[in-house]
Amino acid sequence: MDEIQILPMAEADYDDVRALWMTIHGFGIRALDDSREDVVRFIRRNPTTSVVARTEGGRIVGSILCGSDGRQGALYHVCVAREYRRRGIGTRMVGYCMERLREMGINKVSLIAFASNDAGNAFWRQIGWKQSDVNYYEFVLNQDNITRFIGEDQ
Repeated sequence: MDEIQILPMAEADYDDVRALWMTIHGFGIRALDDSREDVVRFIRRNPTTSVVARTEGGRIVGSILCGSDGRQGALYHVCVAREYRRRGIGTRMVGYCMERLREMGINKVSLIAFASNDAGNAFWRQIGWKQSDVNYYEFVLNQDNITRFIGEDQ
């Protein structure tokens, strides 16, 4: 079994991370936010908090975009390749991100999981996350930033 390293995400990881995203059924990809340009901008704004899980052979099998606005942390696009799930990789990646946020003085972390993401929601409950009692609102500033779900209606 491959030894998995949890490492900071680099700008050069984008192609491999996006390729991983494209294998995750039901994964939501936004037209603009998930472009190379916007992900690189996110990593530059948050240079130590995003993470990849890499095999000994160099394959990226997990990733999280993680950042902070200085007050609260947020996790985006948490994923592990199907054949590598249930090995603690997701838990290790989340722990990595949360430790980096703690080092920055961040005391609260949030994330959004689609209601239809049964596996993801089960994971979050299993590792101790609680569903919020707040309503989530959004306002789309750019209609070109549509979300496409991988594996659905293709």
